[in-house]
Amino acid sequence: MNIPATVQNRFIWVLSLMILIAGCSNSDRNWNAKDISGLMPELEYELINASGEPVTAEANAGAVRLMFFGFTSCPDICPTTLQKLSRVVKELPDEAKKNVEILFVSVDPKRDTPERIKNYVEFFGDRITGLTGPEKNLRQLSKRYRTTFGYEDPDEKGNYAVSHSGAVYVFDRQGRARLLVRPEQSVDEIREDILALATGRA
Repeated sequence: MNIPATVQNRFIWVLSLMILIAGCSNSDRNWNAKDISGLMPELEYELINASGEPVTAEANAGAVRLMFFGFTSCPDICPTTLQKLSRVVKELPDEAKKNVEILFVSVDPKRDTPERIKNYVEFFGDRITGLTGPEKNLRQLSKRYRTTFGYEDPDEKGNYAVSHSGAVYVFDRQGRARLLVRPEQSVDEIREDILALATGRA
């Protein structure tokens, strides 16, 4: 079948444009964290903040958000992660710092009241938003980002541990899922990635 020259030329032009666009994108950037662009949905939630008020992702719109699941009674992973993320934000240039927010989502709503969460996150820094909500909402959120959490059997005093992921989900200023930060990554590695997103270089 003979294809008209005009159609051939148009096809070549479109193909060239697609190649040019691909070449100008940031998809080939060497991230320190795992690149999850296009693999997970944009940030969306219906939770309660540390003031006890219902909030959605619109509350922090326009900021790079680092979302982490945990609970205030967590003995190791949560405080270690929050300390590391707080250092990352603290060491950013002022212009970038104002565009970054850490979201600490407590998956232990029975014990973690808004007041308790508020006191907990304020200990680590002023760029941290504490969140929680009904277990149903927390399950929906964790499922949305392909993770889970669970409660172990309580001891004789009623204390129990909560299992959860140690990963940090990073969303860009448009709310798109971009990176998955692993626990073993250093402050410098995380800061380099967050700086690129906060300053619009990625």
